Amino acid sequence: MKTVIGLVTCSNSTEAKKIAKHLLEKKLVACCNIVPEIESIYLWKGEVKQGSEALLIVKTREQLKEKVQEEIEKIHSYELPVIEFIETELSSKACKWIEKETKE
Repeated sequence: MKTVIGLVTCSNSTEAKKIAKHLLEKKLVACCNIVPEIESIYLWKGEVKQGSEALLIVKTREQLKEKVQEEIEKIHSYELPVIEFIETELSSKACKWIEKETKE
């Protein structure tokens, strides 16, 4: 089983917690971590923007990443939520845990 980590910027930690709980209840992820405040500088519609956000980190199976993305996009407050997935190599025990806690 291949695993991925998803990185999602959110407007604040309250939104990140809401999304995390939603994904956990649907058994699409095994774990979420929240970095409560990050400083973001980005281009949006041709202008440089800057602001505080929260970073949501999700751990899941590679084959669930499309479903995870769909669910995040349904409830995220941003017009264009940025969702990045990174393939990981976890220990066999961690892989079994993610497999056990997520649905096929």
